[in-house]
Amino acid sequence: MKASKKVLIVTYYWPPSGGSGVQRWLKFVKYLRSYGIEPIIYTVENPNYAIHDPFLKDEIPENTTVLRRPLWEPNKLFSMFKNTKNMAAGTGFLDANPSLFSKILRYIRANFFIPDARKFWIKPSVKFLSNYLQSENIDLIITTGPPHSVNVIGLKLKERTDTPWISDFRDPWTEIDYFEQLPLTQKSIRRHQDLERDVIEKSDAVIVIGETMKKNFGKYAANIVVIPNGYDEVPGSKDHTSPLDEKFSIAHIGLMNADRNPKVFWQALSEICAENESFKTDYEIQLIGKIAPEVEKSLEDFGITNVSRTEYIPHQEVRMLQQKVQVLLLCVNKVPSAKGIITGKIFEYLQAKRPIFAIGPTNGDLAVILAETNAGSIIDFDDLATMKNKLLDLYSTYKKGTLSVSSANLEKYHRKELTGDLARLIKDTLKQTTEVP
Repeated sequence: MKASKKVLIVTYYWPPSGGSGVQRWLKFVKYLRSYGIEPIIYTVENPNYAIHDPFLKDEIPENTTVLRRPLWEPNKLFSMFKNTKNMAAGTGFLDANPSLFSKILRYIRANFFIPDARKFWIKPSVKFLSNYLQSENIDLIITTGPPHSVNVIGLKLKERTDTPWISDFRDPWTEIDYFEQLPLTQKSIRRHQDLERDVIEKSDAVIVIGETMKKNFGKYAANIVVIPNGYDEVPGSKDHTSPLDEKFSIAHIGLMNADRNPKVFWQALSEICAENESFKTDYEIQLIGKIAPEVEKSLEDFGITNVSRTEYIPHQEVRMLQQKVQVLLLCVNKVPSAKGIITGKIFEYLQAKRPIFAIGPTNGDLAVILAETNAGSIIDFDDLATMKNKLLDLYSTYKKGTLSVSSANLEKYHRKELTGDLARLIKDTLKQTTEVP
């Protein structure tokens, strides 16, 4: 049998981390061995994870080598000063209503911790891994960000060892939704842009999750490949059929921060409830994940009362819940980069095979996925009339007991298929960088 290629994967997010950041590479690692690639994980020994999901440890393949090295994180220091009640969920230090002291802390963190607050992991990681790469005969390195300090580790290792290197971007860097909200000096902006360019230009290949990111990164390099996020099997799901909720349930899974607050959707619900007593009695909103204060205020302002809130539940339970609800709500951040946003939850929504009600750009990457899979509808952020009509249409079908979706073309988003794409990229990169013609 041909020997496996040994690939070192550098990632900050790894079990017991919960949330979307850990899913992508945990699933790749799950399937890589079946393509003749042996994954070795390098991660943090003492991480500062916002969400923990201990059950994800069970998905790590047996005998997987996991290397852990310590990291000092200023986040732990900053957290002593933040007002968690007023934090804009999911935006880290972007306090919704900052005090003067918070503004000073925000400025310090934005301009003195570039590319991010995990920068202190770069130097010791490069020192440790430079020796490890040689002693263990590692064939290729993969780094995944954010945090983008991880991709800078890859950059430094490439410069020091010339080991073939693939950088992976789960989110944009300078075009991420909150970048313009950071109190960055012009010097700091240029520093981010220079680091972003260096990572992309010096990578032997770059992976992104969507076509918009590929187009934007194309100004730096041509070796950019789209491998989206995807879905995986739920343990026991093939033999399990979840009964649908009796209520007309509309569920949003995941973070709902201020930028993702669908104000016009709440307005549409409010107006329908005022006009339709039956709808008002039957509907239910389920919010699973952290919610920003701005969202709570909108719910109050529009009189949305039939709301259940759960800050976090384990990933396996989320998957079962998605199969039970009548409608899955998906909200894209209302920011300049919205066209390129593809939230990771869309692929698990697809697998749940419940109607998707998405709010975002009708000409963006998400709209393309919904169209090709016939899994739901996407409505523009401010299109109140269409939102009301679509909600009433879904509700009418629900009342008839026939609310369903005829989705198609899902197979290419299965994690095993996507890992096959990754394995081919790894082998092609090795061939181009190490084999002599």
